[in-house]
Amino acid sequence: MSEHALPTQTTPHIDALALEREIAQLIVKGLNLPMQPEDIDPEAALYGEGLGLDSIDILEIALIVSKQYGIQLRADNQENARIFTSLRNFAQYVAEQRIK
Repeated sequence: MSEHALPTQTTPHIDALALEREIAQLIVKGLNLPMQPEDIDPEAALYGEGLGLDSIDILEIALIVSKQYGIQLRADNQENARIFTSLRNFAQYVAEQRIK
């Protein structure tokens, strides 16, 4: 390791923020939302109140993210309510499950 390398302990946080930004971009572009990706509050609800997405929007996001990151999102998953609670939770799930 070179003496100029960044400490590895900061990498997961940086990667998590980068992934949140990537997913926010996919959401805005994929759903043609009239906002900028950085306008999405990572803690705000995706469904209903907050970002105001409906079940069709969530399905669209699931399809887009599944293709982008190679993850499997299933409609009958008991964890969906938690996964789609916020951008931050969704990005965390993607980070744990991604194969791409």
